[in-house]
Amino acid sequence: MMHTLTIRPLQPADKSAWRALWLAYLEFYQQDLAPKVTDDLLERLLSENGHRALVAFEGDTMVGLVHYLFHDSTWSSQMTCYLEDLFVAPTLRGSGAGRKLIEAVYAAADAEPRASGNVYWHTHDHNERARLLYDRIGDLSDFVRYDRSR
Repeated sequence: MMHTLTIRPLQPADKSAWRALWLAYLEFYQQDLAPKVTDDLLERLLSENGHRALVAFEGDTMVGLVHYLFHDSTWSSQMTCYLEDLFVAPTLRGSGAGRKLIEAVYAAADAEPRASGNVYWHTHDHNERARLLYDRIGDLSDFVRYDRSR
């Protein structure tokens, strides 16, 4: 089924709908963040000071979100783009919404004068449905991620 989606930057009026999708995203990854972390993130996303957010709407309903940021790189004199979070409502998975959100980040990276146009992201290896999309629109890296969590 073809869905008509609108992709646009997150706006203050979107707070409630964004929060519902964000909490669903956290649930998908079995994460439980303190409410202050979510509040702080939303403030950063709306300030346009670092992190950026785009949201997808089908009609008046928010059905997807993507968060990204530009940062300096030690391997380039230009900035690179990190796509940090991507979530599409379960009812619209496979509809093209995820692809449209990623392509919107690609367009933002191409339009950013200080950036190289490169975009990278990671996902959990169990996220098989999303990886089917990622394998079509990105290149799987040979790098392995390590974390130190406190």
